[in-house]
Amino acid sequence: MRLSADRERCVGAGQCVLTEDTVFGQDETDGRVRLRTETPDAELAENLRFAVTICPAQALELTED
Repeated sequence: MRLSADRERCVGAGQCVLTEDTVFGQDETDGRVRLRTETPDAELAENLRFAVTICPAQALELTED
């Protein structure tokens, strides 16, 4: 599983962080998403799929092997 975030599209809503704060963080300067890892544990897949779905800017992408 691989996760990517387009910081240029991100609007800083923080929905991803609220969904899974072990994987997503927010930049202190501009509020945009920061990934804590690009290769999260498979056990987090359900939460990550949800985060991708609810992102208002559609700035997240999850690729599953």
